[in-house]
Parts: sequence; C-alpha cells; structure tokens
Amino acid sequence: MSDFQLTRTLDEHAAESALRADVLRGLTASPKELPPKWFYDARGSELFEEITRLPEYYPTRAEREILLERAQEIASASGARTLVELGSGSSEKTRHLIEAMPALQTYVPVDVSESALTGAAESLMAEHPGLRVHALLADFTRPLRLPEAQGPRLVVFLGGTVGNLRPPERAGFLASVRAMLSPGDALLMGTDLVKDEATLVAAYDDAQGVTAEFNKNVLAVIDRELGADFHTADFAHVAVWNREREWIEMRLRARSAVTVKIRALDLVVPFEEGEEILTEVSAKFRQEGLRKELSAAGLELTQWWTDAEGRFALSLSVADGIAG
Repeated sequence: MSDFQLTRTLDEHAAESALRADVLRGLTASPKELPPKWFYDARGSELFEEITRLPEYYPTRAEREILLERAQEIASASGARTLVELGSGSSEKTRHLIEAMPALQTYVPVDVSESALTGAAESLMAEHPGLRVHALLADFTRPLRLPEAQGPRLVVFLGGTVGNLRPPERAGFLASVRAMLSPGDALLMGTDLVKDEATLVAAYDDAQGVTAEFNKNVLAVIDRELGADFHTADFAHVAVWNREREWIEMRLRARSAVTVKIRALDLVVPFEEGEEILTEVSAKFRQEGLRKELSAAGLELTQWWTDAEGRFALSLSVADGIAG
C-alpha cells in the first residue's frame, strides 16, 4: 500500500518575505537584478512548459532523450532504494527513472510548491503501488534534512537548473549536496553544455516571443504581490551570450526613462532609458570544468552521458572515496 507524507520546512509567509527581500535588494543594487525563481507563478510555469516545446529550446528534449535511453544504466549504477529530487515540480522527467528502478522504495520530492508536490505524489503512487512518497516543502538552496529512508540514495537535480547559480552559489550548493550523501549515495545532475552562440541565444530568445513573455512575467508577479506599477510594455526582453563566463544572460531593458513605484516596500525605482535588470544567468558547462567544481565539493564524477548531438549531459557523481 502506497503512503504519502509531507514535511513543511517553509512557513506560509516564507515566499512573501523572500520576494520582498529579493526585490528590495535587487532593484536598489547597481546594476539591478532579480532572481529567476520569481518567474514561476502559475502563469510563469505555464509559459515555461510552452518554452520546453519550442523548436529553439533543445535542453528539455535533449535531457529527456538521455533519460529514456540511459535510465536503466543510471538505475544500475546508483542501485538506489531512495530517490531524492531537488526542485521536483511535476516530477515528469523523473518518471523515466522511477520506472527503471523496480527496487525503489521511497521517492523524496523537494519543492517550494505544495500543490506541485501533492499532485505529483498522487499520480506517482497510482502508477507505482507500494511506492512511498515523503515530500519536502523546502527551498533546496538551503541546507536540507532528508527523511530517514533506506539507502543507497540517489539525489537528482535535473533541467540544467544548476546553471542558474553563480559560481560561489554553485560551490555552496554542491557542498550542501555532498553533506547529504552517505557511503554508497550518488548525485545525478543535468547540465547544458557549451555550444555555438547562435543556438544558445535562440533557445532564450525564440521567434514566437514566448521567452520574452516569460521574462517579463517577473514584473507582473511584483505588480500583483507587492503593489507595483510596472508596465511590461515599458521593457524589452534581451538575451546575450557572455563568452568570458560562458553563460546566457536574460535581461529586461527599459525602452525609455521610467519610474516605478512599489507600494508594499514604499520604494520608488527610477530607470534610465536602456537601463537593464538582470533576471537570469544560465551557465553552460564543459565536462572537465564541471569535474573540477564537483571535486572541489568532495564529489567524484564517475559517469557522463550526453544526447546524440552532445548538447546536454547527465553526470553521476559520488562522494570522494566511495566506490561507484
């Protein structure tokens, strides 16, 4: 008989407090910036799902290709009895892994959306009678206390989301993952790879303008939640490839001088014509560079799988000194 448990580590006002702090800090900084997590209200999540189906946006298709073709290898290499997914969302891609793990006993999805956690749990338990789901309502960028469950455990972080973290943030995140691992546990992580600039920029600036609407949605979130008076038409979507840092930058550029009031913060934010808000970085990786980052956190890269075109990679890493 399947069973479901939900552990809340975020109080009901956590998201509101975090949004207020991020907007105050980011829009009074120079240059201005906002964290990408605020794209994802209900409308933003719908838009991102639409983005994943666009011809220009290859990462989701490439990662799914690897999961479909390599799920059995991943399951065998990990030997996992417990699957922990960071930023689980709908758990859609993880289903391929779960289907390849007949010995899996417990699934631990971690997300900030309670509705996403409960919805995914219901469908997964219906598909896999006997699977235990212990969901964590939590922010995976903060240290996590995982529930007791039989090892070995496979911690999964898909979608290339690790690229949204700047290098110091990535170092801290990977160290926190290492701290979760016991002997025999492993980390499976999705990373988008460095490739030609035209392909990269097109993935973040599609011809239909869906990504532009997605980028501007962060302004709609601030308007609704903090009583701001942003007008999305006042800002243009910009996506550029930073060659030196090997990451895509998404920005919102003021089309003309404009002043925005944010009532909940008692804040007035002036923009000059052409001034930008950095809303997302999306780092792209090379195998050796990622190996070094993992090693610095005490993780050893032991397996590396890519799609047929070599656009995206899934890597399996274990704690140093643990046989893979």
